[in-house]
Amino acid sequence: MSYAEEEIEIEVPFFDLDPMNVVWHGNYVKYTEIARCKLLEKIGYSYPEMVRDGYVYPIAKMDMKFIKSATLSQKLLIKASLEEYEPSLKIKYEIKDIQSKDVIFKASTMQICVDAVSRKSLYDAPQGLKEGLKCLSIS
Repeated sequence: MSYAEEEIEIEVPFFDLDPMNVVWHGNYVKYTEIARCKLLEKIGYSYPEMVRDGYVYPIAKMDMKFIKSATLSQKLLIKASLEEYEPSLKIKYEIKDIQSKDVIFKASTMQICVDAVSRKSLYDAPQGLKEGLKCLSIS
């Protein structure tokens, strides 16, 4: 079950390619980060809101599976799905070629809620995140 999902589209730019003319592997992380930020904005609890409330959510774990290489000007669909929010944020990602619908990359991240001042890990989601998810489930 997914609590929230967001999809974004990108067209692979020239500067994301490596010397072999495919997307450099580190850029897939960038693509997931863009999708994760859009997902958190959709929930109404983006990184600025977290900081305002006194929390940060660093990445503690990331698993990636490279299936196919993306190439210059390829149009990609990046989907981010929030699978868990307590005791940590667990988000799954899937990158597909828009035209063929082929999956080219899968990943997941786990982020720990941390008090911005004390730097202690917290195991309950902030109220702002819970309220944003509640609003999404109502609409």
